[in-house]
Amino acid sequence: MPVRRVRRVIRKFDPWTVLKVSLVFNTIAGLIFVLGTWVMWSIAVQRGIPEKVADLMASLTIVFTPDGQLYFRVILLAAIVWAILATGVMTLAAVLYNLISDMVGGVEVIVLEESHQQAPVTQKQPRVRPVIHPVDNGPPPATTEQHPSPPGSGSTTETDQQAVRTASADS
Repeated sequence: MPVRRVRRVIRKFDPWTVLKVSLVFNTIAGLIFVLGTWVMWSIAVQRGIPEKVADLMASLTIVFTPDGQLYFRVILLAAIVWAILATGVMTLAAVLYNLISDMVGGVEVIVLEESHQQAPVTQKQPRVRPVIHPVDNGPPPATTEQHPSPPGSGSTTETDQQAVRTASADS
């Protein structure tokens, strides 16, 4: 499969499109972060890790109370704030890129493009029949008599044409 190198220049990003795409992406990333934290906290509670950490902190005279609901609320709030801020930063970056690319001309990217060569399509050409043109001997002489052809035939018969030729050859 032949490959050719193609140069493309990225000059603009539509800020509205960047806003929509980054909002969806950051929302999904925030949900993954919250769910991942919740799963890890559940596993840690089942193993008794928060109580062991609380005992260690108590021995160091630091007060630590493992409260899963409070931590979950903080993680959820942090994910929402992060999604909004990251979306704003990405949109602002798109606007700044557009301003800079107006002065610089954009970013040039070399892309490898595969070209799929298809077998040439052979079309069936219609069969050409030769055209047979009648031999033109010129107009018949006006003095020769022609036998009348039967009505509706529209042309003279072959014997009539021979008689006309012989009469014109005699004169």
